[in-house]
Amino acid sequence: MLKKQTNASRKSQISEYFGLANSKSVMPAYNSLPMAKKNAKNSKNSSASIARNKRATFDYKFEEKMEAGLSLMGWEVKSIRMGKVNLSESYVFLRDGEAFLFGCTIAPLNTASTHVVCDPLRSRKLLLKRKELDKLQGLVDRKGYSIVPISMYWQKGAWVKIEIGLGKGKKDHDKREDTKDREWQIEKSRTMKKAVQQ
Repeated sequence: MLKKQTNASRKSQISEYFGLANSKSVMPAYNSLPMAKKNAKNSKNSSASIARNKRATFDYKFEEKMEAGLSLMGWEVKSIRMGKVNLSESYVFLRDGEAFLFGCTIAPLNTASTHVVCDPLRSRKLLLKRKELDKLQGLVDRKGYSIVPISMYWQKGAWVKIEIGLGKGKKDHDKREDTKDREWQIEKSRTMKKAVQQ
């Protein structure tokens, strides 16, 4: 009995100390909603990869990179969400003051509407500001640069963006040097991993 009274007395003292003598709960309640909103906001601001042009950095040396939007049809967005994209044979072409993506394959889903003609290889307009388009045209005309798609990704989970690179094709000896560097990095990583395991 004495023990129970002592415990009750201690709880009363703690409540009085923290100013909770008249509250129904000793510990304050925490609202998890603001944290949930913060996490949701962070997830929206993050970007997720859709597809990469693996040959781009191997075949070209880029002097500059740029982000562009992409004009898409509804069935294309659905296919992109399912990962039905291939950038390996794609390139960007300037025509009539606009930029277009050619050679990018977006395969239609089996559930695509039969009322819409789905062309997997259709040309797709890049969404760029006039200043950016003029810059691209100038670099292509003056320096003979090629415009190559590097990657496609989601921005804020809702917008499809594409990264394009401006540069010139690498020569064979440049590609060999890149291959040697890549092989050396792989070998170095393996050696370090073995050393850690020992």
